[in-house]
Amino acid sequence: MSAHATKQRVDAEVAARLFHGLSDPTRLSILMALLDGERRVTDLVEAVGSSQSNVSNHLACLRECGLVVDRPAERRQVFYSIAHAQLRDVLEASERLLGETGQQVRLCSNPYMGTPGSKGRGRG
Repeated sequence: MSAHATKQRVDAEVAARLFHGLSDPTRLSILMALLDGERRVTDLVEAVGSSQSNVSNHLACLRECGLVVDRPAERRQVFYSIAHAQLRDVLEASERLLGETGQQVRLCSNPYMGTPGSKGRGRG
Protein backbone atom coordinates (compact mmCIF):
# COMPACT_ATOMS: atom_id res chain seq x y z
CA MET A 1 0.00 0.00 0.00
CA SER A 2 1.40 3.38 -0.95
CA ALA A 3 1.93 6.18 1.58
CA HIS A 4 -0.74 8.21 -0.24
CA ALA A 5 -3.32 5.40 0.11
CA THR A 6 -2.49 5.04 3.81
CA LYS A 7 -2.97 8.78 4.36
CA GLN A 8 -6.38 8.64 2.63
CA ARG A 9 -7.46 5.73 4.85
CA VAL A 10 -6.31 7.51 8.01
CA ASP A 11 -8.13 10.68 6.97
CA ALA A 12 -11.30 8.68 6.27
CA GLU A 13 -11.05 7.03 9.69
CA VAL A 14 -10.65 10.39 11.43
CA ALA A 15 -13.55 11.80 9.43
CA ALA A 16 -15.66 8.78 10.38
CA ARG A 17 -14.88 9.45 14.05
CA LEU A 18 -15.95 13.06 13.60
CA PHE A 19 -19.24 12.06 12.00
CA HIS A 20 -19.76 9.32 14.58
CA GLY A 21 -19.42 12.02 17.25
CA LEU A 22 -22.02 14.08 15.41
CA SER A 23 -24.35 11.08 15.08
CA ASP A 24 -25.52 11.23 18.68
CA PRO A 25 -28.85 13.13 18.76
CA THR A 26 -28.04 14.90 22.04
CA ARG A 27 -24.61 16.08 20.89
CA LEU A 28 -26.02 17.19 17.55
CA SER A 29 -28.86 19.04 19.29
CA ILE A 30 -26.34 20.82 21.51
CA LEU A 31 -24.29 21.87 18.49
CA MET A 32 -27.38 23.01 16.60
CA ALA A 33 -28.40 25.12 19.62
CA LEU A 34 -24.92 26.65 19.66
CA LEU A 35 -25.41 27.86 16.08
CA ASP A 36 -27.36 30.72 17.66
CA GLY A 37 -24.36 31.73 19.77
CA GLU A 38 -22.79 30.84 23.07
CA ARG A 39 -24.96 29.24 25.73
CA ARG A 40 -24.77 28.16 29.37
CA VAL A 41 -25.42 24.57 30.38
CA THR A 42 -28.82 25.57 31.76
CA ASP A 43 -29.72 27.15 28.41
CA LEU A 44 -28.67 23.99 26.59
CA VAL A 45 -30.61 21.74 28.99
CA GLU A 46 -33.74 23.70 28.11
CA ALA A 47 -32.99 23.76 24.37
CA VAL A 48 -32.13 20.05 24.18
CA GLY A 49 -34.70 18.77 26.65
CA SER A 50 -32.28 16.54 28.52
CA SER A 51 -30.90 16.40 32.04
CA GLN A 52 -28.14 18.68 33.24
CA SER A 53 -25.78 15.76 33.85
CA ASN A 54 -26.41 14.32 30.37
CA VAL A 55 -25.84 17.68 28.66
CA SER A 56 -22.71 18.29 30.75
CA ASN A 57 -21.32 14.86 29.80
CA HIS A 58 -21.93 15.51 26.11
CA LEU A 59 -20.37 18.97 26.37
CA ALA A 60 -17.29 17.41 27.97
CA CYS A 61 -17.06 15.00 25.03
CA LEU A 62 -17.44 17.80 22.49
CA ARG A 63 -14.89 19.96 24.33
CA GLU A 64 -12.37 17.12 24.62
CA CYS A 65 -12.67 16.48 20.88
CA GLY A 66 -12.09 20.18 20.12
CA LEU A 67 -15.57 20.85 18.75
CA VAL A 68 -16.71 23.32 21.44
CA VAL A 69 -14.90 25.74 23.69
CA ASP A 70 -15.90 27.10 27.05
CA ARG A 71 -15.59 30.58 28.49
CA PRO A 72 -15.78 31.15 32.24
CA ALA A 73 -18.01 34.02 33.29
CA GLU A 74 -18.99 35.60 36.56
CA ARG A 75 -20.77 33.69 39.33
CA ARG A 76 -19.23 30.35 38.32
CA GLN A 77 -21.10 30.34 35.02
CA VAL A 78 -19.54 28.86 31.91
CA PHE A 79 -20.56 29.69 28.35
CA TYR A 80 -20.06 27.22 25.52
CA SER A 81 -19.66 27.93 21.83
CA ILE A 82 -18.69 26.18 18.62
CA ALA A 83 -14.90 26.03 18.40
CA HIS A 84 -14.43 26.29 14.63
CA ALA A 85 -16.19 28.17 11.86
CA GLN A 86 -15.79 25.06 9.70
CA LEU A 87 -17.99 23.07 12.09
CA ARG A 88 -20.61 25.80 11.86
CA ASP A 89 -20.38 25.47 8.05
CA VAL A 90 -20.85 21.67 8.26
CA LEU A 91 -23.89 22.03 10.53
CA GLU A 92 -25.47 24.70 8.34
CA ALA A 93 -24.75 22.64 5.22
CA SER A 94 -26.39 19.62 6.87
CA GLU A 95 -29.51 21.71 7.50
CA ARG A 96 -29.61 22.66 3.81
CA LEU A 97 -28.97 19.07 2.70
CA LEU A 98 -31.71 17.74 4.98
CA GLY A 99 -34.03 20.36 3.55
CA GLU A 100 -33.52 18.61 0.21
CA THR A 101 -33.18 14.97 1.27
CA GLY A 102 -34.56 14.72 4.79
CA GLN A 103 -37.64 12.72 3.90
CA GLN A 104 -35.55 10.18 2.00
CA VAL A 105 -33.12 9.92 4.92
CA ARG A 106 -36.00 9.53 7.38
CA LEU A 107 -37.57 6.74 5.31
CA CYS A 108 -34.31 5.00 4.41
CA SER A 109 -34.56 1.33 5.38
CA ASN A 110 -31.02 0.33 4.45
CA PRO A 111 -29.67 -1.51 7.52
CA TYR A 112 -26.28 0.19 7.16
CA MET A 113 -27.92 3.52 7.99
CA GLY A 114 -29.12 2.20 11.33
CA THR A 115 -32.53 2.91 12.76
CA PRO A 116 -33.75 5.75 14.95
CA GLY A 117 -32.56 5.16 18.49
CA SER A 118 -29.80 2.76 17.42
CA LYS A 119 -26.12 3.54 17.58
CA GLY A 120 -26.15 3.89 13.77
CA ARG A 121 -24.42 0.56 13.23
CA GLY A 122 -25.58 -1.53 10.36
CA ARG A 123 -25.38 -5.26 9.89
CA GLY A 124 -22.32 -6.69 8.36
